[in-house]
Amino acid sequence: MSKVISSHAVSVDGYITGREPGPGRGLGAGTMLFDWYFDGDTPSRVFDGFRQSEPSARVFDALAGRIGAVVAGRNTYEDSDHFGGGSPHPTARVFVLSHRPAPEITERQTLIGTGIADAIAAAREAAGDKDVALMGGGVLAEGLAVGLVDEVILHQVPVLLGRGRPFFRELPEHVRLRLVDAVPAPGVTHLHYAVER
Repeated sequence: MSKVISSHAVSVDGYITGREPGPGRGLGAGTMLFDWYFDGDTPSRVFDGFRQSEPSARVFDALAGRIGAVVAGRNTYEDSDHFGGGSPHPTARVFVLSHRPAPEITERQTLIGTGIADAIAAAREAAGDKDVALMGGGVLAEGLAVGLVDEVILHQVPVLLGRGRPFFRELPEHVRLRLVDAVPAPGVTHLHYAVER
């Protein structure tokens, strides 16, 4: 069965954006969270234009190759300028979780307004035997709260942003994680955790 994973670039103090993110401003003052996508010599086999260090490319491509569908939160969708009408992944369909209407949704995107369980179920169906990726702190928190997340991968960038949109949100109870792998790379440390049940 496919897995549900979350894979995010995050600052050491837990932010996934800098100050003042939003439509037309992307991550605000947090763009350095993605410098490692482009600061190396190894081209990604999945994402055109990405050139990473060898360890980052190995980790990133292995994860990106697993993804068959994406569930994104509304903030992520808006901050990313609606993914240009497509998806944040070159081959995976995107499901946008939101309780508000989204007239800008295209035929390549699906709006889900009935909750995280329905969004993950729809994404799993679209993904087939591949995995479902969650994008956004709120989506991850909702998925963890209902026990539907299998893995949390943090691409931890050595910066303290001080403010922005926090990745981790309030949860109804503890969630225990087991470290699967830790890969240091230039400008980022890749931390792969399994969610323990």
